[in-house]
Amino acid sequence: MNYVLALFLPPLSILLTGRIFTSIIVFVIWIPAILFSGGLTHPMFILLAWILIYQSGEERRARRYGREE
Repeated sequence: MNYVLALFLPPLSILLTGRIFTSIIVFVIWIPAILFSGGLTHPMFILLAWILIYQSGEERRARRYGREE
């Protein structure tokens, strides 16, 4: 579900992964980028959100199974 949210609101999706500071920075950059480029930079933020969502899932799996990587 978070991957779908990342398509429309990448900063909110990043916030839901627990990365508050990163989410604020992305939001501050995302709004002007959308306004000035007409949405051309939006895929970059989607990709960043997807990477962070995947990474947080991997961290959860590592904690669940007791692995430290």
